[in-house]
Amino acid sequence: MAGSATHSLQVEVSNRQIFRIALPISLAILVPQVNFIANNIFLGHHSQHALAVASIAGVYYLIFAMIGYGLNSGLQTLIARRAGENRPEEIGKIFGQGVFISLIIASVGILLTWFVAPVILQNVIHEKEISIDAIRFLKIRIWGLPFLYIYQMRNALLVGTNNSRYLVAGTLAETITNVALDWMLILGHLGFAKMGLDGAAIASIIAEFIGMFVIFVVIHYKGISQRFSLFKHFRWSNENAKLILSISLPLVFQLAISLISWEYFYILIEHHGQTALAVSNVMRNIFGLVGCITWALASTTSAMVSNIIGQGKSDQVIGLIWKIIKISTGFSTVIAVLINLFPEMLLSIYGQDEAFTVAAMPVVRVVTSAMVLMSFSGVWVNAITGTGNSRVTFLIELITIILYCFYVWLVLEKLFLSITIGWMSEWLYWLSLFTMASLYMKSGKWKNKVI
Repeated sequence: MAGSATHSLQVEVSNRQIFRIALPISLAILVPQVNFIANNIFLGHHSQHALAVASIAGVYYLIFAMIGYGLNSGLQTLIARRAGENRPEEIGKIFGQGVFISLIIASVGILLTWFVAPVILQNVIHEKEISIDAIRFLKIRIWGLPFLYIYQMRNALLVGTNNSRYLVAGTLAETITNVALDWMLILGHLGFAKMGLDGAAIASIIAEFIGMFVIFVVIHYKGISQRFSLFKHFRWSNENAKLILSISLPLVFQLAISLISWEYFYILIEHHGQTALAVSNVMRNIFGLVGCITWALASTTSAMVSNIIGQGKSDQVIGLIWKIIKISTGFSTVIAVLINLFPEMLLSIYGQDEAFTVAAMPVVRVVTSAMVLMSFSGVWVNAITGTGNSRVTFLIELITIILYCFYVWLVLEKLFLSITIGWMSEWLYWLSLFTMASLYMKSGKWKNKVI
């Protein structure tokens, strides 16, 4: 506890500092990805139909997860800025307000999933059995949303106050719980009934609760709750709510439209058949697994940029961005090469036949190259988030999504080309983000933003 009391809230621009923040974040981001992958591996061994359903349902839930991540990013930016300004008394107030807002959003998400989503999914999914199973899965799965959101708010607190190393405990607890319960509930081991998709949903909810509970215990045990008076300020504040929402809402909308467009992509993929949908679900897993490091470095960019601006060191921002890009792109390139050398080994873990592997191989090539593009594009976009100019990131995302949706509609629906060409939409997406975000940051227009 004494260590917490003397822990510095300000960061320095160095590779060591980047890794100290990024590595624990990468493990925290790994949690939902491991959960998705574990679910899909066990569901793949259950049936290809279950794997196909999980792609539609998984991206739908991911929309709400990323809405929480948008709120998390805005909260993290504000907490990091107060940390850079060395104002710990304000951090607890901002955190408490973030929890209130996240629970309101979670309640809205549950209501939409129960009463609106079924109508939409029944009308856009061609195969009736897939739509029925996806709706049933989501009506169970969505109850994990409040636990996930509170977990994300605590992540914002730890990253924003330069305590990201404590994220690991919650990550490990959630991952171990999810994998064990997937094995027991999806496939029916240790006396449990074979529940398939329903088992995957229940396992994920319990795992999210465990992750939230463990990180709560860690924060309390390490004295972080006491240091920032987290529950002393656990009440509604219009001032702090407006401040959080002014930063977070553009990020929430940005991530929401991004994932909604991805759901649109998967709906169009479903029109190409069950195998195409199952292949694309595996590609999402690969993207998410490798993305854990690059997304962590992007999140680190946001926190560090906000912190050093709070210290009055805006002149060091661009240099910091390039440091992080070198690390991120180097890592992604190595992983992409390894995946392309041994793609069959990776695809085999999903328990599918040879036809599935043949269909997936060309898509793997496209997706791995897109991951390299993501590794530097994400850093530039999150640098803008760190400056507090979240409305700019929203505008960039909106323009990019319009281009993306037009491309996937033209290729997959109008021309009905292969899903390999459809997945090239990721190239368009990340190159568009990179072009606009890097030009904005290099312009220096962000330097006068005050939050």
